[in-house]
Amino acid sequence: MSDDARPLPSATARAIARAYRPAHPLGSYWDYFYVRGKLSSDPLYPGIVDALRGTSAPVLDLGCGLGLLAHALRDAGLALPYRGVDIDAGKIARAARAATRAGLGETGFARLDLARGLPAHRGSVAVLDVLQFVPRQAHDGILDGAIAMLAPGAKLVIRTGFDDGGSRARVTRAVDVFSRVLGWMNAAPRHYPEREALCARLADAGLRVEVDSLSGDTPFNNWRVVAHAP
Repeated sequence: MSDDARPLPSATARAIARAYRPAHPLGSYWDYFYVRGKLSSDPLYPGIVDALRGTSAPVLDLGCGLGLLAHALRDAGLALPYRGVDIDAGKIARAARAATRAGLGETGFARLDLARGLPAHRGSVAVLDVLQFVPRQAHDGILDGAIAMLAPGAKLVIRTGFDDGGSRARVTRAVDVFSRVLGWMNAAPRHYPEREALCARLADAGLRVEVDSLSGDTPFNNWRVVAHAP
């Protein structure tokens, strides 16, 4: 995958976003418009779905937010059992409600602070736009825990920015800070991984590592890291 990566089609984004409409017509449409805009502008989910295609292991989504990966997987015809965890209890509740509304099978959600520990799991693991929001000292624990969860043939898929000092990195940090100011994120960015160190840690664990740009037409410094378990 490269910078020609594309987001979901607008019609698909709109269809998925319907599950995030408020229960009452006068309720907040924030999630609906966020989901619709996110899916139609960010190549994140097609890139992660593409990485998981061909696998059969259950997927644990660490820092799942509103659970959009579950919807993208089902839209692509991937019926992988899915579980999402996130520190934000409000997002978890809304993710579960949207999954129910959309009729997604074999999905589950739970609140969890990744800095304090990981749940039991065996399969593939997704860590999407998460590492920069946890303290540097927690990175190793999250990565080691995710690696230990991988079943044979499963994958660890990561989307992250890298601390490379470029203009895209500065834009990414600014937007992450703004997300915290808006209250969308529970934490400000703490530490962006270094590409060489991250890849070396995964390779030292015996995983085959691939790194591709996942910025698409956005100005952000986003990368997809796929680590294949033997």
